[in-house]
Amino acid sequence: MPQVPAATRALRVLRYLASQPDPVPLDAIARACELPRSSAYHLVTAMVAEGFVVHLADEHRYGLGVAAFEVGSGYARQAPLQRIARRPLAELVDRTRQSAHLAVLHGRDVLYVLEERAPGRPPLVTDVGVRLPAELTASGRAVLAHLPAAQVRALYPSAAAFVDRNDAGPRTLSALRSLLTETRTRGYALEAGEVTPGLSSVAVAVLDHNQHPLAGVAVTYAEGDADPAALADQVRRTARLLTTRFGGALR
Repeated sequence: MPQVPAATRALRVLRYLASQPDPVPLDAIARACELPRSSAYHLVTAMVAEGFVVHLADEHRYGLGVAAFEVGSGYARQAPLQRIARRPLAELVDRTRQSAHLAVLHGRDVLYVLEERAPGRPPLVTDVGVRLPAELTASGRAVLAHLPAAQVRALYPSAAAFVDRNDAGPRTLSALRSLLTETRTRGYALEAGEVTPGLSSVAVAVLDHNQHPLAGVAVTYAEGDADPAALADQVRRTARLLTTRFGGALR
């Protein structure tokens, strides 16, 4: 399929704006989306005209417009990600005998959109609709590890962006970058007691046809109750299946 650079750039801008908790200046958009400032200006101006972006002139910032909200609302109604993932996630639980969940990145948080609980396993905080700091969760780390460095930097501009939940996890951008490098090298993300003491998780990202992370698939288990590498193989199998269904390729 031929490349459409203008459309690709517009989608990158929309994806970046959707990941931000507040409207952002033009320079931040240009930096995160790796665009010349002049190109970013012309692009967002066209998107403002179509209603996908709103320009807050008094603040010199840009945010998502009503048209983007309408697209998001349509996605929420159809819930294609959840529909496609429900059976593979249930099969993952059957194979591992551990609880599994699917989470998407929303700003600096992950939002849990699907969960399958294994019988007899401890209750989790990852109910559907729950949000947790992305840098502390295996799902969030799996997704962040596939984002451009500029986007990660924009998400975590200072130490104030990091959350201290159980006196664990990265506190600086440098520490987070090291963690994400380890995740990419290993091939899956790990979290040990940083969300809930005594519980650990392994996760792998689901990618679209542009190799952009759509979500993180994770399994949570009691510490010492399972081999994380063996679980990761099963999680990767599920993530690869979902990635294929969305036109991507998981290496």
